[in-house]
Amino acid sequence: MTTRVRRTPEEARRQILEAAAKLLTAGGPAAVQVRAVAAEVGVSDAAVNHHFGTREQLLSALLRFGGARLKSELRAALDEWGGDGAADPARLVHVLAGLYADGYAELALALRQLGWRDTGSGMLDEAVDRLHTRAVTDGAATGRTPPSREAVQLTVAALHQAVATEPLFGDEFRRSVGLDASARDRLVGWWIETLRTTLAGRDASTRAMHKGVGDR
Repeated sequence: MTTRVRRTPEEARRQILEAAAKLLTAGGPAAVQVRAVAAEVGVSDAAVNHHFGTREQLLSALLRFGGARLKSELRAALDEWGGDGAADPARLVHVLAGLYADGYAELALALRQLGWRDTGSGMLDEAVDRLHTRAVTDGAATGRTPPSREAVQLTVAALHQAVATEPLFGDEFRRSVGLDASARDRLVGWWIETLRTTLAGRDASTRAMHKGVGDR
């Protein structure tokens, strides 16, 4: 006789979303079917529908689940910036790129084609705030002029757009300038250096040069 596993509603939803995320990574949005998710968790199709309604609602919840995972992983990366050492944003870039490589870019596109629109905002606000605060702190210690908050916002927004579209159109964009798929990792490295450059701000000689150009 099979022992029935009792789960709280919160546990059941979490396990269903974790199973759906696993299927998404392995096979994209098409692999996230109610029956496949139910089999992965060990529940009936009806149980999945009970917690999420339609498959489309399950996919929408999965996208929010990915967003929550992203915020948690970004916070963990930012929390590593303790001590007096300069902040290195490399892990932030890898966290962003890794999420979309796990199928969430395709998922967002599939939901958009079904009429879903993101009405939320500020998913990366905390990351921007922490990056800017650290840049100001590092600037005070090194004598460099830190970037404005908007400069950090623009850089992070462009980075986010780039890594979100990479799984969808990255190969095409690279081929448009004569690069092949092997350049993908180098492009991630380029974004890391771009974010580092933004956060580093400008030193006194650079400020003087810009002032001189502006005075002409």
